[in-house]
Amino acid sequence: MNVGIHQPDYIPWLGLFYKMYLSDIFIHLDDAQYSNEAAHNFNVIKTPQGKLSLKFPVEYHMGDIISKVRPKYELKWREKHLKTIEMNYAKAKFFKEIYPELRDMYMVDYPNVAELNIAINEYIAGKFGITPKIVKASEFHLETKREEKVIDLCCAVGGTQYISGNGARVYQEESHFADRGIKLKYIDYDPIEYPQLWKNFLPCMSVLDYIFNCGYEWNYVINALKK
Repeated sequence: MNVGIHQPDYIPWLGLFYKMYLSDIFIHLDDAQYSNEAAHNFNVIKTPQGKLSLKFPVEYHMGDIISKVRPKYELKWREKHLKTIEMNYAKAKFFKEIYPELRDMYMVDYPNVAELNIAINEYIAGKFGITPKIVKASEFHLETKREEKVIDLCCAVGGTQYISGNGARVYQEESHFADRGIKLKYIDYDPIEYPQLWKNFLPCMSVLDYIFNCGYEWNYVINALKK
């Protein structure tokens, strides 16, 4: 039973969806500490001038977990993000097909940053045909941290293999997982190339860049990774 775990990021890159694709059970780490430096409330899209960061304002206190952080809807950031997205992707092949439903999702008043990101990400994953069992870390009320928490979460859902990103190599020990009956597997996701607007290809854009240009064609991603 493959388990993937990730903090709920805002309109993330394709690599997160690849982790979901490899998972039988995917856990949203909604009780991780919020960070201004993580992609909890921002990501990048492509414009004629290059990368552009879309970041939304939040209300939080130092040490708050992601599910306690509130998006500041009163500052009209959703309208601004949607307008920016429309300005830069209106000419993309699948924009007219995808944008209306995405716009409707944006205009829902989600209670916190975690719920906002989870809703959008699960919607896009479903459109890709990626349908692991979804749970939230907060449901388990664990007090452990970092590697120990990851192992505890895997055990809580009956996982036998943990699908990990390479960034966690610095603090994870394979033997610690093995002691609890879990195999540790790292994934190397190299950004794939796909048709983009505005000439030179830019890797690691938000998933919005891919779906507006290529639609919800997940097989394109998988076939590109095999090359």
